[in-house]
Amino acid sequence: MGTTSPSPRPLLGRGSYLEALRIGEILRKETIGGALLVISAVIALIWANSPASASYFALRDLKIGYEPWQLELSLGAWAADGLLAIFFFLVGLELKREIVAGDLRQISKAIVPVAAAVGGVIVPALIYAVINWGNPETITGWAIPTATDIAFAVAVLAVIGSHLPTPLRIFLLTLAVVDDLMAITIIAIFYTSEINTTALLLTLIPLALYAFLAQKYRYFFGLKPAAAWFILLPLGFATWALLHASGIHATVAGVALAFTIPVLHGTKHGKHTEGPGLAEIFEHRFRPLSAGFAVPVFAFFSAGVAVGGFQGLVSALTDPVAIGIITALVIGKPIGILAATWLISRFTKATLDPELKWVDLLGVSLLAGIGFTVSLLVGELSFGLGSAANDHAKVAILTASILAAVLASILLGGRNKIYKKLRVAEELDADEDGIPDVYQDKG
Repeated sequence: MGTTSPSPRPLLGRGSYLEALRIGEILRKETIGGALLVISAVIALIWANSPASASYFALRDLKIGYEPWQLELSLGAWAADGLLAIFFFLVGLELKREIVAGDLRQISKAIVPVAAAVGGVIVPALIYAVINWGNPETITGWAIPTATDIAFAVAVLAVIGSHLPTPLRIFLLTLAVVDDLMAITIIAIFYTSEINTTALLLTLIPLALYAFLAQKYRYFFGLKPAAAWFILLPLGFATWALLHASGIHATVAGVALAFTIPVLHGTKHGKHTEGPGLAEIFEHRFRPLSAGFAVPVFAFFSAGVAVGGFQGLVSALTDPVAIGIITALVIGKPIGILAATWLISRFTKATLDPELKWVDLLGVSLLAGIGFTVSLLVGELSFGLGSAANDHAKVAILTASILAAVLASILLGGRNKIYKKLRVAEELDADEDGIPDVYQDKG
């Protein structure tokens, strides 16, 4: 008797049913956040280019806070340094959950989105650097086109009505989370000029206390973890404030704090306790705050740029800064993601599912070219708020995001009928046990 050769390993897996449900829930919430993000950016652009533009910039530059603690900041700086820390806190929570309990805990499943994220960071950075090579004033913006704005990307999916199959949805979200982590790492390493060693060492005290209480929260706070907020929130703020004073960008505190949060169920008096882990609880509580307030407010204060009419727009778009950003996000990002994914398939002999094609991956890669939120942040760090280079970078980021969204909409929208059929097949539950058959067929 002949032996049947094993079927090739899929390049993009759909994961477990619970993972698919969780990803679907996250993307639904991010859709609302993405819509608010776009609305906030449009309002800022209209206001910044209206006869009342002076009031917009006056509001953005209005300083509030306590100066002795080095916290007298403009509203724009509070949005960038403070509110985005909440966003990166969620990024850290999501990444830790993926590593501890999600697909990233298995190298075979993690290698594709991680490699794609790396490719999607390196290639755009190189393209920008080549275009701006020899100009020390603009080369510093090389990291602007490295990140993916998942909220904006998901909002685009909602507009075109895409029934994107689960493997592509998981791939997009995981890639976005990983390259956001790489972006915050780049910010911490390359956008820190001077370090206050005393403040940095003092940061470790509230961070250590926060980590200890977070890990033992069921022991100290019982089965009502919301009570922990009264202690954890002040410790988290102290960590953020001290890291801000140290000279390292304060958003890094969000990721550092998130990595201390336990993902799995805790213990009390040595016994396993039921209920969700603190990471899941915090994610449910903070995601609406991040998607519904923090990120849209940041977009409002960061996206506003006085274009200066048609001539001003032409001047901005012909600047090497803008050319580098647009080329890197719209062309470099897809090239990096596709090249890395293809190399993984080549060396592991993994193949795309028969119902998916490389054009589908190209569409998702174009969505990843929507950099927006983190790109705006890196632009401010690279050139300084209010500088001409930063204004041109904003115009380029907005232009690139729109171009990437339109191109992705054309590709993915054209495949929407096929995606709808695939989603129907994914949701088929012939034995009516509450779990789609495709997840049971794979064991």
